[in-house]
Amino acid sequence: MTSTDHPESRKSAPMRVVFAPDSFKGSINAIELADALAAGWAAVRPRDELVLLPQADGGEGTLDAIASCHPHVTWHSVSGVRGPDGRRTTGRWLRLDDGTAVVELAQMSGLPLMNALDAGGASTTGLGQVIAAALDAGAKSLLIGLGGSASTDGGAGALRALGARLLDRHGRDIGDGGAALSELDTIDVAGLRVLPPGGVELLSDTTAVLCGSHGAAHVFGPQKGADPQLRVLLDGALQRFADRLGAVTAVRPDQPGAGAAGGTGFGLAAWGGRLVPGSARIADLTGLSDEFGRADVIVTGEGRFDETSLTGKLVGSVLARCADTNTRSVVVAGQLAATPPDASISLTALAGSAENAIAETERWARHAGTAAAEIF
Repeated sequence: MTSTDHPESRKSAPMRVVFAPDSFKGSINAIELADALAAGWAAVRPRDELVLLPQADGGEGTLDAIASCHPHVTWHSVSGVRGPDGRRTTGRWLRLDDGTAVVELAQMSGLPLMNALDAGGASTTGLGQVIAAALDAGAKSLLIGLGGSASTDGGAGALRALGARLLDRHGRDIGDGGAALSELDTIDVAGLRVLPPGGVELLSDTTAVLCGSHGAAHVFGPQKGADPQLRVLLDGALQRFADRLGAVTAVRPDQPGAGAAGGTGFGLAAWGGRLVPGSARIADLTGLSDEFGRADVIVTGEGRFDETSLTGKLVGSVLARCADTNTRSVVVAGQLAATPPDASISLTALAGSAENAIAETERWARHAGTAAAEIF
C-alpha cells in the first residue's frame, strides 16, 4: 500500500495542521523538528494543509523561531562581546520590519558557552553589550528573550554594559558575577541608557521570583553548578542587589519572572523593561496565536513532558490555549513523564530507548509525525 492509498487519507477530509514544537535542547532545534514532524505527517495524509510555526519561550532558539516566521528580518552581528565566562564571542540580534530588535540572552550569555560551570562568577555583560548595539543601530523597541543563562548575577552585568555603576563601600567598581554582589554598597544609575521609544519587553519562561527558596539561586543554581553553600551566598547577594537597586528604581524582587535567567528579569525590569510570558508573546510574533480555533490540529512538543510542562512552559501554554478554543492537540516528546490532555507520542517509545531517540532524533521525529497523522 502506498502512502497515498492509506485509508485515512481516502476517507478523511483535508485538515489544517499546525506544527509548533519547541526545540529538544541538545538534540534538535525547533525548525528541524517541525520539518521532520510535518514530513512524517504528509506521508500519511498528503492532502492536509500543513503550517510550520516552530516556537520558543524566550530561551535558546528564540531568534531562529521568530526569524523562520518573518520573511523580512535583518540579522546583525556584534563582534567581541563578553561571554558569560569573560571570553570573547559574537553576539547576534534580529531586526523585524517594524524596527523592533529581538535579543536572545542564551545566544551570548548562555550556559553552553561556559568552559566550566561558574554560577558565582558568570555574568550577563555580553547581553548588555548586544542590547547597547541594537540601541545604537536605532532600534525602535526591544524584545529580550530570557532563559538558558549561565549566570546568577541579577542582570548586573547587563546593567553595567548599559551604563550603570555598581560600587563597593570604597567607591570602587565591584567584580563580575553574582557572588561579587555581596560587596555591593551603592548603585549609580545616572548613566543608564534611555529605553527605546517603543519600550522593552522581557520574555520570561518562568514565574520564579528573585530571592528565597523559590528564587533564582535556589531554583536554578544547581544546573549552573552552585552547591548548597554557594546557593545561600548567591541568594543573599541577590537580596543585597535588590535592596540597593530598589533604593534608586521602582522595581519589585517578588514580581513573577524577576528570577528569570539568574535574576536578569529583575535587573532589566529595574531598567524599565516589562516582564511578559515568553511563550505567549512568541506565539503572537510567529502567528501561532491566530491558529487557535482555526487549525484542526496543533502538534507541539519538547524534549521531556512532565508536570512542570504545565507551569508556564511553551507546551503547557499551547495546550491551555487548545483547550480554550476546543482545538485538537498532539504532544510529541522525547520522553513522556506525565500524560497530556489529548494525544501524545514518545520518541523514546518509538525508538526503543532514550539513547536511540537521541542518536537519531530527526529520524524518530519523522516516525512520530507519521504516528500522529494515523491518530486522525
